[in-house]
Amino acid sequence: MHIRRGISLALAALTAGLLTGAVPGPALAAAPTATALPLKTVADVVSAGDRVFVSGGRSSTDVVVTSATGAVVGTLAGLPGPTDLLLSADRQTLYVALPSANAIAVFDTGSLVESARYDTGVGECPSSLALTGRYLWFGYGCDQWGGNIGQIDLGRQPARLTTGVAGHDYHDYPLLTAAGQNRSVLLAGQPGLSPASVYAYGVGTGGALTLLRTNSWSVVGSNLRDVALDPTGTTVFTAAGAPYEVQAFPFADISTPSATYPTGAYPNAVEVSRDGTRIAAGADATYDPDVFVFTPDGTELARFELGDELSPGALAWSPNGARLYAVAYDWTGVNQATLHVLPAPAG
Repeated sequence: MHIRRGISLALAALTAGLLTGAVPGPALAAAPTATALPLKTVADVVSAGDRVFVSGGRSSTDVVVTSATGAVVGTLAGLPGPTDLLLSADRQTLYVALPSANAIAVFDTGSLVESARYDTGVGECPSSLALTGRYLWFGYGCDQWGGNIGQIDLGRQPARLTTGVAGHDYHDYPLLTAAGQNRSVLLAGQPGLSPASVYAYGVGTGGALTLLRTNSWSVVGSNLRDVALDPTGTTVFTAAGAPYEVQAFPFADISTPSATYPTGAYPNAVEVSRDGTRIAAGADATYDPDVFVFTPDGTELARFELGDELSPGALAWSPNGARLYAVAYDWTGVNQATLHVLPAPAG
């Protein structure tokens, strides 16, 4: 356990909006803002443009809905432990992983009405999601070495479920991510083990999953917290507790970093902008900035101090790249989650 921030965080519960700020650097178009959410914990955040969705995690039953500027406008309630969130390419459909219910819920992002719920099987605990065309992938696992990857073929009516498609078990549920412009690749990260590892898959005809490669020993680091792909699926990004930087690797050869993005101690989030021109990196920082924005070559564009602790994986770009969303939690006992809306510098 590392020492937490002192007086500045104690004040955060009362003045969250005032404490969020950009560390001096390139000029930003607007000031960061912070909005307290009716959530005690946070699992994920995604932006559909006009609406932002924040899930409360396994101990919650809610996904909070806000406007693009962070104002709370609604709640998707009565959901058993919502964790990972995923948007369709047209941003009209929201998928919500429900590990406590062994299911994936589907919502219309406009009406906020649940349109479907897919059963993933007893004891599967689906906890991470990715989409490649008609195939909805989910990383699942309730027990040690019981993790694997499942697939839902949305092109069939009814949708067809297949589990165990990875061909090997994971220690915990794998962290999944896909590329926005490339339906032929899928990336899976192995959390819970040190050194960490990632697995690059090819998606073939009929949704067949083929393991292409994994990383060289120990290069990813330890305690993997988040993974990402660039829009074309040619670059892998990892955020692990160590080393103290987000790393980029060629998808074709996950052995030597092609770029690094320094964050300080305990990187825990990475997100690539929709156009691929900026990399957002986050860390479970102690006294230092929590969120950074870089160009793909590693040039830092901005950094932000949230005042609270950034939740693992809780970064999301707006579709137009003008805003970056970061969700933090207050460790002082207030049990308050906060949505930070950060102005994003141009790439």
